[in-house]
Amino acid sequence: MFGYVTVRKEDLKIKDYEKYHAYYCGVCQDLKDSYGLKGQATLTYDMTFLAILLTGLYEDKTVREEHRCIVHPGRKHVCLRNEFTRYAADMNVLLTYYNLLDDWQDEKNHAALVGAKALRGSFLKVAEKYPRQTQAVKNYLKKIHICEAENSRNLDQAAGYTGEVLAEIYQLRNDIWKEELGQLGFYIGKFIYLMDAYEDVEKDKKTGNYNPLIFLQETEGFEDIVEKILLMMTAEASRAFEKLPILENVDILRNILYAGIWTKYEMLKRKRESEDEEKKH
Repeated sequence: MFGYVTVRKEDLKIKDYEKYHAYYCGVCQDLKDSYGLKGQATLTYDMTFLAILLTGLYEDKTVREEHRCIVHPGRKHVCLRNEFTRYAADMNVLLTYYNLLDDWQDEKNHAALVGAKALRGSFLKVAEKYPRQTQAVKNYLKKIHICEAENSRNLDQAAGYTGEVLAEIYQLRNDIWKEELGQLGFYIGKFIYLMDAYEDVEKDKKTGNYNPLIFLQETEGFEDIVEKILLMMTAEASRAFEKLPILENVDILRNILYAGIWTKYEMLKRKRESEDEEKKH
């Protein structure tokens, strides 16, 4: 479900992209140090955004390191690491573990079950450190499975459950910024759920998997409706973000919120428009 919250590289200054990539490598290195290669395999861009966001808000000391990695072993890469890249790595493991379990339960995907078993030891470490966040993910899965069992047509309800769990994960500390971080996480979570549903709607229609967008697909102007809903989610997320007193890395964060988050949607939209044109001919 994750992988939508990333940068639009061509709109970033070179120095900002290099810094973004260094944080991404930092989260990756934290995954490796804490959980080994299986931890690294869970890496997503979404949690890199969270690490940069929390770094900008709380201005924690960040350490610059250089490491080789299994993907690019020929040369060392710059890594930026701090308390928040470690937190992002932990949340990455937590979300991936439950996502694999969900794939097993929904689709009887044996590869997902094997992955979850391999990750269980790492998950238990995270669950012990962050019981609130872990319970939030457990609650999310229970609620979303009820939606699936009832074949609910309530799009806002299903997306809202994902928003709730991301809100809990974004609220690292119980402080004056808790409300804004929760709102930001909530609407990014809803955006992620809706984007995932939009990407999978044709596949889910064929397989019979639950997808509340299937009920909307035959509606006239379906594509416009989806785009407007996604715009509302990003507008609310951006509104919450702009209330936070962030100066460090703000250009990177705005690039993600205002442009990068749309990259996958624009690619899918072009693909569908092209397919529709081919059908006409």
